[in-house]
Amino acid sequence: MAPPQAIPVQPQATHATQTPHAPQAPLASQDFPVPQTAHAPQAGHDHAPQAGRGPTQPQPQPQAPAPQAAAEAPRTLQYRFDGPEGAPVLVIGPSLGTTWHMWDRQIPELAQHWRVFRYDLPGHGGAPAHAAPSVAELGDRLLATLDGLGVQRFGYAGCSIGGAVGADLALRHPHRVASLALVASSPRFGSADEFRQRGVIVRTNGLEPMARTAPERWFTPGFAAAQPAIVEWAVQMVRTTDPGCYIAACEALAAFDIRDHLGRIGVPTLVLVGAEDKVTGPAEARTLVAGIPDARLALVPGASHLAPVEQPAAVCDLLLTHFSTAWQDAPAAALPAPPLVPGPPTPATPFAPVAEIAAAPLAPEAAGRLPDDRYERGTKVRREVLGDAHVDAANGSADAFTEDFQELVTRYAWGEVWNRDGLDRRTRSCITLTALVASGHLEGLAAHTRAALRNGLTPAEIKEVLLQTAVYCGIPAAGAAFSVAQSVIQEETTPPA
Repeated sequence: MAPPQAIPVQPQATHATQTPHAPQAPLASQDFPVPQTAHAPQAGHDHAPQAGRGPTQPQPQPQAPAPQAAAEAPRTLQYRFDGPEGAPVLVIGPSLGTTWHMWDRQIPELAQHWRVFRYDLPGHGGAPAHAAPSVAELGDRLLATLDGLGVQRFGYAGCSIGGAVGADLALRHPHRVASLALVASSPRFGSADEFRQRGVIVRTNGLEPMARTAPERWFTPGFAAAQPAIVEWAVQMVRTTDPGCYIAACEALAAFDIRDHLGRIGVPTLVLVGAEDKVTGPAEARTLVAGIPDARLALVPGASHLAPVEQPAAVCDLLLTHFSTAWQDAPAAALPAPPLVPGPPTPATPFAPVAEIAAAPLAPEAAGRLPDDRYERGTKVRREVLGDAHVDAANGSADAFTEDFQELVTRYAWGEVWNRDGLDRRTRSCITLTALVASGHLEGLAAHTRAALRNGLTPAEIKEVLLQTAVYCGIPAAGAAFSVAQSVIQEETTPPA
């Protein structure tokens, strides 16, 4: 299949000419190379924002990044190129807890047609541990890296959070993205509560609980049993990730939600998902296909979340077909979406894509009065701090008698006081816990203990706050508070079985 027309990349004086990988037939999963560490040496050029690429060792109790960390962080990402310099650029993004090596099996084929650019998330694979607080910030750092290399327009394929970065770029910078592939991705990843609790577990226990449960999230049971070396290789990728950067990525996924914006993605999009993916499965994939005007669904049998690792040949074939037939050479924002053009016939294989196009859901009609800006801000902060389950329960139990009170709390407590810049959320949680103990309002202590954990306090710090209340608020009050907080902390920080 012919590759798309080459997009010129301004040469850099410091970049030597790449030697493309020799052509290789797609290999079976048991031939996947198992590096001794999470980053084995590979052909090609690796680049980091700063010197040093040794794996970052996990810390026992990582602290959440300070608010100014994003502003101080480098504006670029660790990256590598494979493939000829004159070819069009194809950017490939990793999943949370992995490195660019999760795409190793696709590179020999892809690099014959494209200049493949892979990057590592902050703190992953030995990359500098400068946490990114949002998906948009990751996208901005990626664009800054590409800008420095003279790359203006590119195809993009990403897995999980890497897919979120690609969708975000297609929405905010549509003139940069020529074609898009979203692998094991979703317009919203689970619930915000789920990812914030994952951050609490890592902050308390380190990354070992995430490493231990990675195989069941990433692979089908049969593959995990048959390929223990690959499973251990994947687990090591998690163990060598910086915990603070992992927590920040969880926060970024908790806040990511583009369900209402899918119709604005205007480039040809392949939505690829493992048929047995329990993390972001076929249901989430169909939501993407239903909302994106020019999208196709590729369902890969025998694969779970890390489909590029579990079924490398199938994923490679699907990416080759998509990017060879659905590449926009020029922005088309002012034009209607092009008609769907099926690609060339796929060779007989058990991994042939299953194309499914669903109608976009109708937008619900607006009902009731629109909330003012303080209410919207308050709702957002209240959900971030207390969690969706708590807020949904409070709103769900409201009736004509209590709904005005719920609105008052949302607008003034959360939309104004919790939104002020004078104190960070960690400090506000300390004050709130103290005030609840001092006033004897322990009915709110459980919710705000959970909030304190999500706002970055460790169990040890919560203990210190309650010890302080014992001195100034009284032993009985503090004793009752310890009982409530102990139960919540055990529940929230116990790793999955």
